[in-house]
Amino acid sequence: MRFDAAKIEPGKLLSIYENLLLPRLIEERMILLLRQGKISKWFSGIGQEATSVGAAMAVKADEYILPMHRNLGVFTVRQLPLERLFAQFQGKTLGFTKGRDRSFHFGSAEHFIVGMISHLGAQLAVADGIALGHLLDNEKKVTLVFTGDAGTSEGDFHEALNVASVWKLPVIFLVENNGYGLSTPSSQQFNFKSFTDKGIGYGVEAISIDGNNVLEVFNAINTAAKKIRRSPRPILIEANTFRMRGHEEASGTKYVPDELMADWAKKDPITNYEQFLITTRVITKDQKSQLYSDLNKKIEAALGTAFSAHLPHPDPALEISDIYAKAEERSAVTATEEIDLRFVDAIKSALGKAMDKHLNLVLMGQDIAEYGGVFKVTEGFLEKFGESRVRNTPLCESAILGIALGLSIKGFKSMVEMQFADFVTCGFNQIINNLAKSHYRWSQNADVVIRMPTGAGVSAGPFHSQSNEAWFFHTPGLKIVYPSNPAEAHGLLLSAIEDPNPVLFFEHKALYRSISGPVPTGYVMTPIGKALVKRQGNSISVVTYGMGVHWAEQLFAEQPDLDFELIDLRSLQPWDHETVAASVKKCGKVLVLHEDCLTGGIGAEIVAWIAENCFEYLDAPVRRVGSLDTPVPFSSTLEENFLPKQRFRKAMVELLEY
Repeated sequence: MRFDAAKIEPGKLLSIYENLLLPRLIEERMILLLRQGKISKWFSGIGQEATSVGAAMAVKADEYILPMHRNLGVFTVRQLPLERLFAQFQGKTLGFTKGRDRSFHFGSAEHFIVGMISHLGAQLAVADGIALGHLLDNEKKVTLVFTGDAGTSEGDFHEALNVASVWKLPVIFLVENNGYGLSTPSSQQFNFKSFTDKGIGYGVEAISIDGNNVLEVFNAINTAAKKIRRSPRPILIEANTFRMRGHEEASGTKYVPDELMADWAKKDPITNYEQFLITTRVITKDQKSQLYSDLNKKIEAALGTAFSAHLPHPDPALEISDIYAKAEERSAVTATEEIDLRFVDAIKSALGKAMDKHLNLVLMGQDIAEYGGVFKVTEGFLEKFGESRVRNTPLCESAILGIALGLSIKGFKSMVEMQFADFVTCGFNQIINNLAKSHYRWSQNADVVIRMPTGAGVSAGPFHSQSNEAWFFHTPGLKIVYPSNPAEAHGLLLSAIEDPNPVLFFEHKALYRSISGPVPTGYVMTPIGKALVKRQGNSISVVTYGMGVHWAEQLFAEQPDLDFELIDLRSLQPWDHETVAASVKKCGKVLVLHEDCLTGGIGAEIVAWIAENCFEYLDAPVRRVGSLDTPVPFSSTLEENFLPKQRFRKAMVELLEY
């Protein structure tokens, strides 16, 4: 192994050695602790230390790194306190996630590290978002993100590289090519010889380096970082390396040919670099022995602190409260002028006001710039707010949602428009596993609003008409709102943008241009989590939201003698238990109505809660009315039968007569 140290001073060479050795010694200790049952899992990076250490030392301390589970060297180079790191591995409160996640599944804003989630490709787009934040802040910085060779098979890799190339984002994509994904060899993952072949297709510079040569890694990353700081753009770097142990310790290495293991053992990054330093007299054998001793003492002292630390004390109230970042309480505005607006124009008005107020708010979505979005909500915004804040995106929902999290890490707000709510499936992982869980896991909020044009009744068929709010209702960490009229669309959207948590904002397409109403001209917010009693009554509580509110109001307009109380939930997560309970106690009969399919809809949870908490006040079984348990049909006659409007009317009569 040839080491090019021509431009590196001896002191730096020694620092690289110390940083290279520390993770190896920690790993050896952790493997022993795993065998003793003192930690539960270990993903070894033995054999790959040079890639982590060389890369981390090549970028600046205030530049973000997004590592993976074999990058212990990144954490040690960034000097995270070892006692906290070891406590993290043991699930202790002293760790970085309060015992809520394991190994390297955490971030530390103080150390400019964003940890992984188990869905390996998801962090690549988050790196894009951080890099976009650097561009918007005019900072000459680079973001470094790791992935494995197997992780590149995921669509997130393609989406992240493609967006980074199109937007010229300052990101180094570092692929650790160790030849295997768990036990699956590269030949069964991809059909090319080198990841440099990928660069041409994305229009990015791509290089391949020896990932076991710490100086080659350091020099390559350092050179790439300098290029990117001068001229922002992504660079793809393949680091060829090898892990000498299993994917995790339990999996072993029986699938690796003995001769391959022997060949890579000769390329060990520690022993080769040590020999280079001794040969060039940068370090003596006595100095080497002393360094081993000093580092082992440091490890043992930190382990002592970690072992004496306490396991988390279960506190349900604390667990629940940490799901969300604390939203700032704001005083209500009671007096303001009003103007009559259509539903779609109320959304546009609120979005424009938020853009005026929050200069760090970025809008992203397909066709939202020159075209103004398929529903024209952002028409004219490009001219008013500029292309840096109103961004057309490639067709890649997962990447854009990951970018939104990255922007939040950098202190930005973002609004992502799903062209249709149905398309959110392509970004499901980012919402469920990244946006929703980040605050609970490591206190990083996701200041993201996802606008979701939703609903049927417009003959748009199975892929443009779904009501999918229940998909997200089950996931802690998300907030969900669903306005039924222009004033609430305006006020709830402002509240969603002010909220530091991820909010899914559902907008019924059929209401966009079919209804209008008075909307405040000022920055008046509707509180998230508070329902509205739209109509007082005494016989039946009708609990609904979105289009269901209009079906109920239409029924009353046709049959004004019907006595029912109408509750518009407005917010679905959290939903207003108190207002619903008060109405149930008053009326004694309840009907829960929603446009979504009946089975597994949000109504099921509300009905269950009423049965558990208000049973003694009920005078009849709680009724639930929803759409048929089928996809949304295209034909208008089939769609009308699919929707619950007529079944709702029948259920109301039956409940009144019960």
